[in-house]
Amino acid sequence: MLIHIGFGNIVNTSKIIAIVSPESAPIKRLVQNAKEKGMAIDATQGRKTKSVLVMENSQVVLSALLPETIAGRVHMGQETDNAENADGDE
Repeated sequence: MLIHIGFGNIVNTSKIIAIVSPESAPIKRLVQNAKEKGMAIDATQGRKTKSVLVMENSQVVLSALLPETIAGRVHMGQETDNAENADGDE
């Protein structure tokens, strides 16, 4: 399933390992290392980074949306998928 992470950018939820705040020193190091290795995707459109999505393939995606907002969208999408699957079983 795909979710919108702001400014027309979309990610595959099945590839997300974690959605974290960029404020802690370890996450700042993670983002800096990913940028140096070319493994960072900046989806902030020049805005302040408010969340970092850690992906399965060691890439990090930077978003201007709060982690709670993205997590809510993931959760809502999972509920929608579950409801559609339940309807399909009848």
